[in-house]
Amino acid sequence: MAIKAVTLALNGQTYTLTKDSTSGKYKATITAPTKSSFSQTDHVYAMVLKATDQAGNVTTIDKSHATYGAKMKLDVNEKVAPIITPSKPGAGAYLTSGSVTFQFDVTDNDSGVNSGTISMQIDSQSAITSGLTKTAITGGYRCTYTTTLADGAHSLKINAKDNDGNAASQKTVTFTVDTVPPTLNVSTPAAGLITNQLSCQVLGNTNDATSAPCTVIIKLNNTDQGTITVNADGTFTKTVSLAKGANTIYVKSTDKAGKYSEITRTVTYDPDAPIVNSVTITPNPVDAGKTFTIEVDATD
Repeated sequence: MAIKAVTLALNGQTYTLTKDSTSGKYKATITAPTKSSFSQTDHVYAMVLKATDQAGNVTTIDKSHATYGAKMKLDVNEKVAPIITPSKPGAGAYLTSGSVTFQFDVTDNDSGVNSGTISMQIDSQSAITSGLTKTAITGGYRCTYTTTLADGAHSLKINAKDNDGNAASQKTVTFTVDTVPPTLNVSTPAAGLITNQLSCQVLGNTNDATSAPCTVIIKLNNTDQGTITVNADGTFTKTVSLAKGANTIYVKSTDKAGKYSEITRTVTYDPDAPIVNSVTITPNPVDAGKTFTIEVDATD
């Protein structure tokens, strides 16, 4: 009896195989499912082959068939790599604490992320694969990890693969830990200076070993004195005009991490000369070689 039809059922669709006149075999070229088979039972698409003769007799071969069952298991692999999205710390961030929490997402919308392949490397240390907290999110995992780092520049490298073995593009994040405020020295004016000069020069220097250059602000009696230029060697200068009486000069240096140091100086501006109210010389005239007493009543 002759074969009437040969069909293959795959992923909800049925395909008819055509007899090849040369080989006499039934053939079809079928487009594989667009999604990975990893999420399917046993990680394969189960196919069903049926051969029907003219009398209506049917031979069915599925994945449980003793001889050809393995042929009915179609393994479909995706080719799109997972995506790594770092969020903490941000690229180029300056952190003021040595306790650093890392956070990043790894997602894949097809075969899914292979959680065992997620790793992170801090600087040149060994890759970290355990101790990561992996919380399931849509399409993958949100990963967090906390450690303590020394002051200075650091880098984070993240790697991962999906369940079909596609490797994500490695993501690298650089950041700086700076727990120490900048150095700040004000050489002029001296603390408690009393002067008869209206203008007062504020001279100083500042630096930060980890996150220079620093930004300096100067306030005179709570009034900002405008932009202060900090030279490459950390020195700065600003001339301010004093008010009569006591003046408060406030200097603040802030590094790129936001750590700061501050100094306050009190300067008194006294432009008024003393007033002499009376002068008494006793005795006057005075005998040669004898002493006399001078008494002055003066105020300021």
